[in-house]
Order: sequence, then structure tokens, then C-alpha cells
Amino acid sequence: MPQLENTKWLFSSDCKGRFSKVMHLDVLGRQTIVFNSLKSAYNVLERRTGNYSGRPRFIMAQEILNQSLGMALMDYGELWRRSRRAAHDAVSRTTVQNYHPTQTKEATILVSALLEDPENRHSHFQRANASVILSILYDYPTLESTNEKVVMDIDSNFKWFSRAAARTSFVEFFPWMIHIPQRFAKWKREALMQAAERYDIFLGLFDRVRADIATGGERPSFSASLLRKHDRYHLSEHEMTFLSGQIVGGFETTSTTLKWWTVAMVAFPQVQRRAQAELDAVVGRSRLPTFADVPHLPYVRAVVREVLRWRPPLPFGVPHSATEDDWYEGMFIPKGATCIANIWQCNHDRAIFGEDADDFRPERHLDEGGELLPGPIETNQEGHVSFGFGRRICVGKYLANDTLFISTARILWATTIGHVLDENGKKVVPDLEGFTDGGLLLRPAPYDCKITPRFPEVVSIFSEERERFVD
Repeated sequence: MPQLENTKWLFSSDCKGRFSKVMHLDVLGRQTIVFNSLKSAYNVLERRTGNYSGRPRFIMAQEILNQSLGMALMDYGELWRRSRRAAHDAVSRTTVQNYHPTQTKEATILVSALLEDPENRHSHFQRANASVILSILYDYPTLESTNEKVVMDIDSNFKWFSRAAARTSFVEFFPWMIHIPQRFAKWKREALMQAAERYDIFLGLFDRVRADIATGGERPSFSASLLRKHDRYHLSEHEMTFLSGQIVGGFETTSTTLKWWTVAMVAFPQVQRRAQAELDAVVGRSRLPTFADVPHLPYVRAVVREVLRWRPPLPFGVPHSATEDDWYEGMFIPKGATCIANIWQCNHDRAIFGEDADDFRPERHLDEGGELLPGPIETNQEGHVSFGFGRRICVGKYLANDTLFISTARILWATTIGHVLDENGKKVVPDLEGFTDGGLLLRPAPYDCKITPRFPEVVSIFSEERERFVD
């Protein structure tokens, strides 16, 4: 998978014009097909998903760091199907409602933190989403800050894993290197050390749940469900440990989306004002928005949908692998070829989203009456393809959507996010095209903004609400 610092051209608006809708790359004999248009990606990876449900070989990220047990990078087969079934049962469209209390609690704590300490908003996003994920997966107590050891360990290991998943190490191109003894290969010693640390993190979290079950103190969680139903899914404890653990990284993508959402609120104040007007009309100012308000807040939901389309946190989909020879519009796709959806280009495809596809415009997801439209068929009616395609679509998409909804709804209800002024008194506009190297993630370039309460009662309302949430 390409690294972001070397591939900014893949995000350019003229990429398809310069390099075609479907690109074929040959890198040291590794055949790679890149889909730069939504139609081509959908026609191949979604409509022919049976032939593209495999994964290419990830030696560093999967075989070493994940001990071949990470579901997201696992090749299609029986173990993947059993793991997928277990994960889907726990975070499906219906079961995800079980986590609404946790998401609501963390959204409340997040807004309180933003009101008290707006300068450290990115740290607050990170803490809140890490706390959501750890609570859901392991019934972990509410995190106090990102300085807690568990968060620092996960973050450090995720960064290492992210670099490994880019598949740029020499061993990915020369697989025979995996057989070099450790004493002659520093890269291998470091990777195995990271693998051991990764497993220790996952095992420590999983063992907490196992111990709670043994003493009768267990509360509902993803891991507890796996342990209670292990006969149903036929997963070993080792496999369950990795299944829970690999989902932990989901907090990074949600945090990144909130960072881009904040950029959009600063850069497009008219969007913020319209969303707040909808909240005032539906919710009023005497109570906080809840999940019960979802059907009545189509514009707020459209804003979430649009930020996922406009700035996908993972601009390149996790690669698929062709399991048989195939042809697409005259191009031969050999068995074993790596097939990558350029999610950025797919989400900005003018043929699907119109000539203003590069603009941040939530209205594109609404009908004339202001109700949320089903997205284009090529997006599986999501309005974007940031969760991927086919059988390999992100299993946590409902969880991510709900976390983003309640977080953004409560932030908009409570605060105004505005420009800061430079030394000359002029508004400082965020750089909408800039980004920082986040490995696999596309993060916004550093920017400043001002976060203030929308009305006088906000601080007291949140103080009272936060008192309700004590573990």
C-alpha cells in the first residue's frame, strides 16, 4: 500500500485524467491494480466480491505483528468467516444500540473537556474515542486522559502497525527474507519485539474480562460475548484475543474524522449554523440531543456522512486480492493481483457526486424536503465508500456512525467552533488541502480554532449531566 508522503498526487483532482480510472502498477513483479473511479471500484470489488474477497500477503503486519490472526488483513477462509460472524453479531445494526449509553456518556465527557480546555481538543478526541472502544470491547473504566498507560501502549503499537501495513518493507518484496535468523536481521528482531508487545496488550485486556467472568463480576462487553459464546463461533481463546484486540485501532480513525469535522465547521460556518438551527428546532436548549433524536436530525446526519465522504480517514482501502484471473473493461487482472480502491478519488468522483464533489456540502445527501436520501447505489446507499467494499466492508461501521453522530450533535448543541484571528485581526482559515503523515491515516495539517459555549446555561447543564456518569 502506498505511503501518504509519496502519493499526494493520488489525491489531486486531475488524477483520473492523468493516470486513467484504473491503473496497473508493476513494482518488482508485484501486480497492483488501483481503482480511481467509484464505478470501477464498485463493479469489481462489490459486484464481483466473490472473486475479490481475499487479501494479499502482509508479512510484517499480519504474519508477524498479528500472528496471522488479524481479521482485517486475514485472507478469505473459514477462520475469517467465523471471526467475521462473531464480530458482526456484536456490532450489527441492531446490537450496536446496546452501546448507546457508553457513547452518550463519552460524548458528554468530551464536550465538558472541550469547554474546559479547548486548546487540547485533539487529545480530548483521542481520549473519548479510545474510552468508547475500550469500554465496548472490554468493559474498561472511563479513561481520564490519553496519558494512561493503556492508551499510550495502544497508540505506540498502532503507529508501528500502520507503518508495517504499508507493505514497504523489503521482506514484502523479497519474502525469502522472513527465513533470515534474527541475529542477522535487526528489522526482524524489532518486529518480533513489537509483536510480543502487541500480544501482551491484547492479552492483558482480554484477561481482565476473563477474570471478571470467573468471579461473577462481568458486565456486558464484546470480549465477554465472545467468551460466553465461544462454542457458537468455534474460536480459540488465542483467536478471540486477537479478534477483540484488532478492533481497538478503530478509535484512531474515528478521532481523525472528528479532527476533519472540526476543520469543516471552521471553514464552512454556514454548515455549522444550519446544523445548530436544526438542533434548536428539534431538541431546544433545555436538554441534550440523544439517539432518540436521530430520525429528526437529518442535516446533522448529513454532516457526518459528508465529512466521511469529503475527508476519508483511510484514503486507500485495505487491499483486496484477486482469487481468479479476471478481466475488466479490457484490462487483464491476474489471479493474485493486489486490488486497491483509491477511496479518496472514489469519494470525490464527479460522475457520481457532481461537479462540486470536491466541496464540503452536506445538502447533497438530502432531498428537496430536507430528509436524508439513500446514497448512490455505488456506495451501498452510505453516501461514501470510506468503509470499503464487498465482504470486506468495515464490520464496525455502525459503531463508528453512532459515535460520530452523538459526539458531533452534542458538540454542535453546546459550542460554537470559530476562526481565530491573526496579528492583523484577520480570520485564519484552515488549510483544507494540507495533511500530516499518519501512516495509513489522512490527518489534517495543524490548525487553530476557537471553541466557546453557545449560550450561558451550557456549562451548568453539562456539569450536571456529567455527574450522572460515575463508574
